[in-house]
Amino acid sequence: MKILLVDDHRILLDGLKFLIQIQPEVNQVDTANTVEEALEKVREVVPNLIISDISIPEIGGIAFAQKVKSQFPQTRLIFLSMHEEPYRVKEALSTGAEGYVLKKAAHEELLKAVHEVANGGMYFSPEIQKILIQRMRFPEDERILTNREKEVLELIFDEFSNKEIADKLNISERTVETHRKNIYQKTKTNTLVGLLKFALENNLVRGLS
Repeated sequence: MKILLVDDHRILLDGLKFLIQIQPEVNQVDTANTVEEALEKVREVVPNLIISDISIPEIGGIAFAQKVKSQFPQTRLIFLSMHEEPYRVKEALSTGAEGYVLKKAAHEELLKAVHEVANGGMYFSPEIQKILIQRMRFPEDERILTNREKEVLELIFDEFSNKEIADKLNISERTVETHRKNIYQKTKTNTLVGLLKFALENNLVRGLS
């Protein structure tokens, strides 16, 4: 079995390669630090399985998976990620990936995932399984932002201060600051420009789509 590991962290790649290449069913493990390098290697020798991070700079792991699945549908794919947010999991699995393993549990679970996926099955970390079950039972819970957070976000883009937002929504300034913090954490951004880009891509607020 030929496996390609894709991640921009060299130390992690080396550790995963060492872990996987000693398995009897594995005869080749290659690595790539960027999506461009990974696509080049896939075109040279199509792997049976790709294990890829989601948060790869530039193109990103989601777009990479979409390209692989469209051009090489026979190649199976496992995402290795630190992200547990429901919307992120949904986005990842919509690419057709057969597995999703959390990085914090990689050493315990990755070999299980490789075995399952290589043999035609699927594998998801227990935390991811809970998220998928939660989605089925309560689909509204996968929203990226709450309605209140969306209201705060719209006022942020209208250049209102925390005090002005607090007055408009009849909440305390401390609550506004908490909402701001949660918004930045959920969207994985730390600047207003980054927040605007995320809001545009995900149609989060009225008037920006």
